[in-house]
Amino acid sequence: MAVPLMTVVLAAGKGTRMRSDTPKVLHRIAGRSMLGHVLDRVGTVAPERQVVVVGPGMEIVAAEARAAGSNIETCVQADQRGTADAVLAAATALAAHRGDVMVLFADTPLLRAETLVRMREMLEGGAGIAVLGFEAADPTGYGRLLTGADGALVAIREHADASDEERRVRLCNAGVMAFRVPDLVALLRKIGDGNAKGELYLTDAVGLARAAGHTVRVVVCSEEEVLGINSRDQLAVAEAIWQRRRRLKVMRDGATLVAPETVWLSYDTVIGRDVTIEPNVVIGPGVVIEDRVTIRANCHIVGHDGKNRAGLRVREGAIVGPFARLRPGADIGPDVHIGNFVEVKNVVMEAGAKANHLAYIGDGRVGAGANIGAGTIFCNYDGFEKHDTEIGAGAFIGSNSALVAPVKIGDGAYIGSGSVITKNVPADALAVARAPQETREGWAAKYRARRRRTPR
Repeated sequence: MAVPLMTVVLAAGKGTRMRSDTPKVLHRIAGRSMLGHVLDRVGTVAPERQVVVVGPGMEIVAAEARAAGSNIETCVQADQRGTADAVLAAATALAAHRGDVMVLFADTPLLRAETLVRMREMLEGGAGIAVLGFEAADPTGYGRLLTGADGALVAIREHADASDEERRVRLCNAGVMAFRVPDLVALLRKIGDGNAKGELYLTDAVGLARAAGHTVRVVVCSEEEVLGINSRDQLAVAEAIWQRRRRLKVMRDGATLVAPETVWLSYDTVIGRDVTIEPNVVIGPGVVIEDRVTIRANCHIVGHDGKNRAGLRVREGAIVGPFARLRPGADIGPDVHIGNFVEVKNVVMEAGAKANHLAYIGDGRVGAGANIGAGTIFCNYDGFEKHDTEIGAGAFIGSNSALVAPVKIGDGAYIGSGSVITKNVPADALAVARAPQETREGWAAKYRARRRRTPR
């Protein structure tokens, strides 16, 4: 029978080095908050309960946590007296739990699911505590993992409290710990504050657990995986690592990235097989790209923009770009062509439709096989509300046309170039709405002659 797991994610850090009004753990990597990344990883080990510990007045952090899942509850660490104190903020939930407990930090968003699985397996193998560690290139400032001859962990020594010999140890504490002890709350309440910072260190649980006869083991991961984010430059480093990982996965899953380092993906980007993405493409949250799509250079594609979460789909065989912008609600149908300097928002483009250059297509529907000429504008906003434009299958919209919504263009209809269309156009009709052309023979020559005779 599987042992129930409870996770405690500590999100109470102030993050003052971010120099931001946004709480540190809500800063985003690939379109998702650091807290969101950690909770997503936690979900892969199927915890029975999840508790997020936040700081005082951090309701915005608590709300982000609760939005991530129905089994997530929040607790407040009132005094912020260290990591053990933070875990004890969840004492009520811990006391009601019988099983394993895993403690993580919300500012380490690069954790891999397989690492958390290995920590649970260490508990299954008989360890009372599993501690995540890494070999640091420069261990300065990190707590050291001190092991015995049998490889078991003897103690975790904070850098400020370590001896010179202990500071030469490069195996460092990543902060993540998993517990299988009879009463974790009782164990944590034994931790004192007799250290350089006067705080309650969760790491002191190691010595107490060993004294109670529990074995403590170390699970080692890469230093990159447990990078903690405390500043904007570290946030940028984490973003680069995340992007590198995801680009590699996308390519191994069957897509071509012509210049991978120039393609930016989001946490929920879905990309099919035989997709080709050219350089300098940014894909925001909420985007699905189906098989055999081509995204040409310098496109910006986003399905969720903070206000509109409609999502966006580019369907099989479509070609987008270069220099195209796709916004929330765009549904680019099979074999559709969206060309350079075309913007599409909240429009269904049905199979085979084309808008090859210089157009704004916002709110509505473009029927199968329709052609949108250069310079076409969907005039969708009247200053108060958005209105739809519907273009029928096989319709032809001449260049430099303005379609004033709400308006419907019938199947197979033609719109003359330069028209301003304010009324519905029946199927197979021609609509031309522009002033008649007037030509005055010789006018230009007479005008130039008159200007030359006029004194300046």
